[in-house]
Amino acid sequence: MRFVILTQYFQPEIGAAQVRLANMTQQLLANGHEVEVITAMPNYPTGKIFPKYKKKSYMREEINGITVHRVWMYAATGAGIKRLLNYTSFMLTAFWGLNRSKKPDYIFVESPPLFLGITGYIASKWWGVPFIFNVSDLWPDSIKALGIQKEGIVLKILEKLERFLYRKATYVNTLAKGICDILEQEKNVAKEKILYLPNGVDVKAFYPMSPDLLWQKNLGLPTDRHIILYAGTHGYAHGLETLLEAARLLKDEKILFLCVGGGSEKARIHAEAIAMRLDNMSFWQPQAPEMINRLYSLATAGISTFRYSPLLEQTLPAKILPIMACAKPVLYSGAGEGAELIKTAKAGIVTPPEDAPALVEAIRTIINNREYAQQLGQNGQQYIEQNLQWSSIVKNWLQQLGVDKNQH
Repeated sequence: MRFVILTQYFQPEIGAAQVRLANMTQQLLANGHEVEVITAMPNYPTGKIFPKYKKKSYMREEINGITVHRVWMYAATGAGIKRLLNYTSFMLTAFWGLNRSKKPDYIFVESPPLFLGITGYIASKWWGVPFIFNVSDLWPDSIKALGIQKEGIVLKILEKLERFLYRKATYVNTLAKGICDILEQEKNVAKEKILYLPNGVDVKAFYPMSPDLLWQKNLGLPTDRHIILYAGTHGYAHGLETLLEAARLLKDEKILFLCVGGGSEKARIHAEAIAMRLDNMSFWQPQAPEMINRLYSLATAGISTFRYSPLLEQTLPAKILPIMACAKPVLYSGAGEGAELIKTAKAGIVTPPEDAPALVEAIRTIINNREYAQQLGQNGQQYIEQNLQWSSIVKNWLQQLGVDKNQH
């Protein structure tokens, strides 16, 4: 079978969606299928097109056996009119890339942005092929629940578009069981249309390794502090104020919070940390998976936080999976599906969302109980190997889709 993946974000960008789609496409290849990707010139998270891709309207390249068609889009970060132009420009220029790809058997469309579903739907009608609409985030529900978008005409238009795309999609795919339930029970999506493709982890990229103390010193990281690693998107939904407050409460203890990644809230959180004189927090730019794996080898634990929101409880944060794969205990400030996974795997300590004092106690428990921390890390690694390797996840998804390995 031939798959066309339509996504605004892809390698060499670093982020949850980019990592997930990279692994998914590699597993599709491993299962004997063909894959082409239509995407934008890479610019995430800075909103500036990477040097190699500047001043280009179209570019074709091969990445690990995948043909990638890149098109120009208006690169920007933040909210408002710039973000709208960012989304709508790619919604239109993506047709240029689609026109250069071969007719697929399935078109897989990554959302958000929701607008890209329009492009995917038109392309599916044009080619006469099934349209798989991938809902990695319930949009616009999430921006409404978090107060990013207020009630009004814009929200009504987005909700109408959402309903339209759910009706027109051949399949609606999602990453979390909770979202599957919402799609069926609240969004009136027929159960037989819903596919489940959870986040997984590449155990060849994330695995336990011994710490290199000389390398640690060369990086400028202290060897006399416990490193708590936050690796991933710094977005509004992640409620990083909880991390700031935990750092404030622990500022006199031998702990360093290392925050690696990008996102809409990073600059603000970094500025607040400086204003609060939190010298136990360090902020780094996004790093490649190999670097993140090595950083986990230096860490005492990995951490993930979420704001309180019933909607966010339906998501499974991708950043907790590499922590588990690297055999490190997970510190999770949140509720819902992510919390249940950690409890089931016995892979870490869960605290209520936005509860900094509880998170502080969890951190102290991990630091002061080395054997307990090691056992949690081993439990997490074992759970990943048995349940969340990408190879088995994608095979299961293809079975849901009714695609046999030999049908290509």
